[in-house]
Amino acid sequence: MSRAWIGFGAAVLLALGAQAAAANPPAEAFGSLPLGSEPVLSPDGKHFALIQSLRGRPAAVIYDLTAPTGTDPKVISDDKALIVGIHWAKNDRLLITLNMNVKAAGDIKVQAWYRLISVDAGGQNMMLMFSNSTWRDLNYGAATVADYDLDDPKYVFMPLAVPSLDDYAVNLYRVDVTTGAAERVAAGRRGTVEWIMDGHGHPVARVDESQRPLVDHLMVADKDEWKEIGKYEATGGQGAGVAGLSEDGGAIVQTGTSDVSGTQSVARLDIATAKESGVYSNPRFDIGETLFDPWTMRVIGVSYADDKTEYQYFDPSMQALQRGLEAAFPGLSVHAVSWDLAKDELIVSAEGPRRPKTYYFVDRKTHEATKLAETYPGLSEADLGEMKPWPYKARDGLDIPAYLTLPPGKAAKNLPVVIMPHGGPGARDTLAFDWMAQFLVNRGYAVLQPNFRGSTGYGEKFELAGYGQWGLKMQDDLSDGAKKLIADGIADPKRICIVGASYGGYAALEGAVSTPDLYACAVSFAGLSDLGKFLSSRASDYGDDSWMISTWTRYIGDRYDDHAKLDAASPALNADRIKCPVLLMHGAGDTTVRIDQSEKMRDALQEKGKPVEFVKFDSDSHYMLLADTRIRVLKEMETFLDKNIGH
Repeated sequence: MSRAWIGFGAAVLLALGAQAAAANPPAEAFGSLPLGSEPVLSPDGKHFALIQSLRGRPAAVIYDLTAPTGTDPKVISDDKALIVGIHWAKNDRLLITLNMNVKAAGDIKVQAWYRLISVDAGGQNMMLMFSNSTWRDLNYGAATVADYDLDDPKYVFMPLAVPSLDDYAVNLYRVDVTTGAAERVAAGRRGTVEWIMDGHGHPVARVDESQRPLVDHLMVADKDEWKEIGKYEATGGQGAGVAGLSEDGGAIVQTGTSDVSGTQSVARLDIATAKESGVYSNPRFDIGETLFDPWTMRVIGVSYADDKTEYQYFDPSMQALQRGLEAAFPGLSVHAVSWDLAKDELIVSAEGPRRPKTYYFVDRKTHEATKLAETYPGLSEADLGEMKPWPYKARDGLDIPAYLTLPPGKAAKNLPVVIMPHGGPGARDTLAFDWMAQFLVNRGYAVLQPNFRGSTGYGEKFELAGYGQWGLKMQDDLSDGAKKLIADGIADPKRICIVGASYGGYAALEGAVSTPDLYACAVSFAGLSDLGKFLSSRASDYGDDSWMISTWTRYIGDRYDDHAKLDAASPALNADRIKCPVLLMHGAGDTTVRIDQSEKMRDALQEKGKPVEFVKFDSDSHYMLLADTRIRVLKEMETFLDKNIGH
């Protein structure tokens, strides 16, 4: 890596939004998009690309590591579509995933569209994948890559649904990354949900899903035919759990609940014998995700979270590398996020609660490490609060893992507090930098982030304890955390606000309904307010017999059989019980929780004469992908909180 590159790289990073540290940084320092994300090295290690913030929107930026001093990187941006992913297909061709949430011709509501384009290393000669296929326009999603062919990197392999008789079939195509032209190489069917390949352009297995009952069928290639080697109930988000192909190519790697530990674990299913054997299981924590080799797409390890995220590789040499990184970055969550084909050069990510994610370039030949980018350069450690585990017991005795972050320089006594439940609810918080929580802490509020029952990461029993408990025991877990803060003298009982997004937004609204005397205010971004209406919307999008609906039914309840229960747990239908001011925010392009959920909540509160503010973001979706959205969310919250629980 040339020092010339380092020089102009630093200049571009500053130009793309770095801000000077300040005693009380502006909202922009927290809410701006991370300065860099998803860094990827090309196979030969001569180019490096990442997603960077450009005028508040994500842009793909390509650096030439061999270029002389003063050479500018190549920037690819779009004023309408959002860049949400990048990956090198070969040494001189970058693939870029685009997302647009729009209401297209024939759609009755906004839908999420995904497309894949390729550009050369100079940022030119842009090409849309499936350029020769009119069937592309029938697919909302046409950006999934099943394989990168190591033998002929001119091609990638992608699935696409196409008309077949009176139905649709999900076929597999070989797509030329320089022309976008696609050619079918394997036929699937409508029920095909996944293709598994060997890294050399050969289909090895696929998952077919049948309905009534909902079952996943694991099929493997057997000469010119496909045979079934496994059948799995898929109701409620279960199923085959296929992660990919094993490193040795002889087995399918699957995730599922271990009969021994009760945690989400990894096993291998031998393709030749259909025999299963264990690969990795943690007795206390679920695996968080499976780790892949970027070039073969084979499964090489797993991550899990104790408090911070940890990484475990199956290959001894990769695990030795991981141990070396952990020794070099003690106390941080660290791992290699990208490497060249020879594994001579790495990009490493290191992160902690008061250390926003930072990327480093590591040359394994020279043993040198160079800082590439800080994601939040306008923040210093002094601006951020210390985040610590703060477990407590729920009223029924269940242990609730949680994290408490205190304002820097303030004693943990009689503080204004924000209870901030995570989204999902199938997710969890960890000891990591959180831009929204740290903004609130910087403004003087203590923040409690509970991993309430139903959160993932702590085993099947803990997750199952939350099923059907929306507005009930899941909500009690949050209230019990707030009450514990009061009992310990940390929280001022008159200055507690509940804030969240998605499920967390629902929990904020439901908290205002079910415990109206506990919270002084509530803030919801993209929160649900009518559970029955939400389930009906999901059924309209995916069908009553779909995996999606079976999963949501398992979480929330049946929209037919549990009608009364859903109504009782729907904040918009019980707005008369709310006493505190409510701030609602929502993206108009949200296809996960549609904006009518917040609109209904607003209307219900206004009808009952309750104080409510409503902010609509016309250009954003469920995930706050634009800097303008994130910054305004923070500013609206700052004003709202200051008015209701501030000093």
